[in-house]
Amino acid sequence: MRAVQVKEFGGPEVLEVLELPTPQPDSVEVVVDVEVADVMFLDARLRSGWGQDFFAMSLPYVPGGAIGGVVSEIGADVDPRWLGKRVVTQTAASGIGGGLPIGGYAEKSLAKAATLTEIPDGLTTEQAVGLAHDGRTALAVFDAAAVQPGSWVLITAAAGGLGTLLTQLSVAAGAQVVAAARGQEKLALATRLGATAVVDYSADGWEQRAREITGGGAAVVFDGAGGELGGAALTAVADNGQFLGYGSAAGDFAQGDTDAAVARGVTVLGLFDIVGEDVDWVGITARAQSAVAEGALEVVIGQTFPIDQVRQAHAAIESRSAVGRTLLTVSASL
Repeated sequence: MRAVQVKEFGGPEVLEVLELPTPQPDSVEVVVDVEVADVMFLDARLRSGWGQDFFAMSLPYVPGGAIGGVVSEIGADVDPRWLGKRVVTQTAASGIGGGLPIGGYAEKSLAKAATLTEIPDGLTTEQAVGLAHDGRTALAVFDAAAVQPGSWVLITAAAGGLGTLLTQLSVAAGAQVVAAARGQEKLALATRLGATAVVDYSADGWEQRAREITGGGAAVVFDGAGGELGGAALTAVADNGQFLGYGSAAGDFAQGDTDAAVARGVTVLGLFDIVGEDVDWVGITARAQSAVAEGALEVVIGQTFPIDQVRQAHAAIESRSAVGRTLLTVSASL
């Protein structure tokens, strides 16, 4: 089978498309004939050699933690009804709070039967994979915030996969959204999705501008940027508000004065405070899929690359030119 392999850490040029052995499932796993693979910013960071203290990547490896396609083989203990089903799933090695996002950039990939979600009619495989990470995380983060009608919400990295979903969810809940992103194309996307106001966080003092727009600070800040941008966003939370930092698009999770925020009554939550073991990930994935299939939520797929152009996919993410989700099409029929 064809697959993308990383033999050494480095830039996008270390991604190679090779012929590799077809994986064999254990008793509780399945083989998925992959049509579409999700491409995450995390994939690019791990490829560069970042995060070895958190993700013990052993070379060589096949990147990719989420896939969509058709179940073509099952393990001995798997319900045979899965055979031939069109599914979306994390890979067998992947998992929030543990595991490694590997194995997905391939024509065939292993997945655990327990993580399979059948893709409903009315939803494309691309849409389902676009939701595989972001849909479930967005709903988990949004549920934790309990956004109130009429309140102000600030969203950083608002043009990314999670940001676009959280913008729509917040607007649907009756909130007023300030979308923070970089560049006119991304800000225009946020406006189209219903943001009340936009701020470009490449401009100095953008966080003060956000505080002015919200009349003293947002009741809820959804931070997908992290790093210094996330730290600045932390200062734009209203007293007694909430800060939910789930992203690291700027390089790391938010770096700010949490003690000062807590002294103002701000509740500060990180990703792993939100996505605990009690989250029903299969159920929440199905919920996100239903919302998209019913037209209540749009999956913004900004760019799709064939597997032979995987290097361009990673370069687009690292250059910050990508909007929404970035996908790889693996099946020759797509």
